Amino acid sequence: MFESIINPAKAERKPWEMIIIGMVYAILAVLVCDFLFLNNPVFEKYVSILIVCFTVFLSIPFVYYIFKIEEKKDTLIKSEKKLFKEHGRAILALVFLFLGYVIAFSLMFTLMSPEVSTSNFKIQTETYCQVNSFDVENCVRDNTITTNTHSAISGNAIGQAIAFKEGMSRVAMILSNNFYVFLFTLLFSLLFGAGAIFILAWNASVIATAIGIYAKGFVHGIPSGFVRYMIHGIPEISAYFIVALAGGILSVAVINREFGREKFVRILQDSLDLIILGLIVLIVSAFMEVFLTPILV
Repeated sequence: MFESIINPAKAERKPWEMIIIGMVYAILAVLVCDFLFLNNPVFEKYVSILIVCFTVFLSIPFVYYIFKIEEKKDTLIKSEKKLFKEHGRAILALVFLFLGYVIAFSLMFTLMSPEVSTSNFKIQTETYCQVNSFDVENCVRDNTITTNTHSAISGNAIGQAIAFKEGMSRVAMILSNNFYVFLFTLLFSLLFGAGAIFILAWNASVIATAIGIYAKGFVHGIPSGFVRYMIHGIPEISAYFIVALAGGILSVAVINREFGREKFVRILQDSLDLIILGLIVLIVSAFMEVFLTPILV
């Protein structure tokens, strides 16, 4: 329904409108899953994953048509510079869609009752703790919502610059995890086209959980948490969208039986260029996360 109100071509011209669409998709997913599954003894424990799945179901038609439009541009536009500019508009629309997810999930994490928020973001909280704490059990317990406040992770002091040697070790660890996500995003987009949106919606829910924990349960703390995670988060997510676009374009070309034709070579070359660009952006985002974000926030 929403993709008929704001079609992909319009979204590329006015990408900021996708924030509203992303928020609507995410809020609808949370409300529908809570209504259908929260009191179900079988599905209650899986609500946090079902919310991501429903967000993906709502988003797939729109994302697929974005890929379809970009694949057509590959065959019509000869100038590499102009083609990259056109792809940039699509990536920007997808990034704004992602930001809409993050804002909505952060608000739902903070505003809903403690018991509901705990169920809705249970697996996301566990994932956050696995990344940020060696003592996962205590971390999950400390950051499970029992009142209107949260206890934030007490690791390295936030805002302190990290020593270079330790920082490079941290960069290597972040890149190993991000390359894993990068590879799976590429594979999902190649095999399932718009299916790569699942990985990105999942990342949005985890980031939103981190923002909610950082905000300590208060809505007025969300903006500072958003800024903290988006300084490096936007380029990192852009890298995933770039590679998702590369795989999606290639997937649509195969579906349209372009394989073996001359224009398929152009599509393949364009996809490879996007993958390389995505890798560069991903590496830059890892350095930003370690050396820039702690200084600025």
